[in-house]
Amino acid sequence: TWHLKKIPQIVRERTFSLDSPKFEAKTKLELNSVCGIECQRKLPVPSLSDLKNFLSYETVFENGTRTLTEVNVLGAVLDPAANTTTRRALRKKRQIYGTDSRFSIYDKRFMTNFPFNTAVKISTGCSGILVSPKHVLTAAHCLHNGKDYVKGSKRLRVGLMKTKSRGNGRKRKGTSDGLPSFQWTRVKSTHIPKGWFKGVSEDIALDYDYAVLELKRPHKRKYMELGISPTIKMMPGSMIHFSGFDNDRSGQLVYRFCSISDESNDLFYQYCDAEPGSTGSGIYLRLKEPNKKKWKRKIIAVYSGHQWVDINGEQQDYNVAVRITPLKYAQICFWIHGNDGNCTQG
Repeated sequence: TWHLKKIPQIVRERTFSLDSPKFEAKTKLELNSVCGIECQRKLPVPSLSDLKNFLSYETVFENGTRTLTEVNVLGAVLDPAANTTTRRALRKKRQIYGTDSRFSIYDKRFMTNFPFNTAVKISTGCSGILVSPKHVLTAAHCLHNGKDYVKGSKRLRVGLMKTKSRGNGRKRKGTSDGLPSFQWTRVKSTHIPKGWFKGVSEDIALDYDYAVLELKRPHKRKYMELGISPTIKMMPGSMIHFSGFDNDRSGQLVYRFCSISDESNDLFYQYCDAEPGSTGSGIYLRLKEPNKKKWKRKIIAVYSGHQWVDINGEQQDYNVAVRITPLKYAQICFWIHGNDGNCTQG
């Protein structure tokens, strides 16, 4: 069941104008030397002033201007809980683990319907997921390398799937159109938490590898709601689901479901088969609504991609996802609605 949780409040304190970014960074879809579970366990629990700093955020607008918004955090529970659950053996570097268990979605009846239609393509080469009629959730490193915005983010666009017919548009009997094309929409503004920026949080930047894009025009598709990420034990079969546009399957929507190996307070470590291009996909679960018989899918993490993680002094590789904690739920919800009034229950 989806458990309701009391959500902290993110309150805007003040907003400053900043110099326009240079937009000179290269897009990097694989990050190295991430602070892993053992490293995270040694980190102190962030103080309230740390959280206010990490959750303050930059906004870049379509015309290249940029602001910094400082926030206050009300009602946050600082959780010193243990940061790990299970331990696994070391593995060699690879993004496909054993048999490739990904599914390419060809049938337009699936592709253009929920939940697959919530997957979008980001013009910098990543994926994302629709979270409102005007907002897309993706990974921060698809847009910013920690020091500067990537080149392609100056004229950022989001591709929403539509299906095209083969040949002259006439469909042959018994065949599926099957090839997605994209309706591209300009991005009006981008929000990135300050915790992602180098120099603000050297050890925990990956915890803040998420961003929200506001589209210039609303779409009319069904989107996916946010949920608070449960622990592995509370997931059916510890299984997660996500769809994205993996680079090695050009023009295809690729779906996978897989189990999580490890978790920290802010990250899931797993061996879901995924290639670059699927970075930024929304990871979701299907659980029952409280006191109802209905099942509901909600986004509980953002796929951050293939990472080298420091564990016991060794570099181990995982495919890592950033969990939507109550604090991150409050922030993303605040970005979507512009206030915290609609964000009190997760």
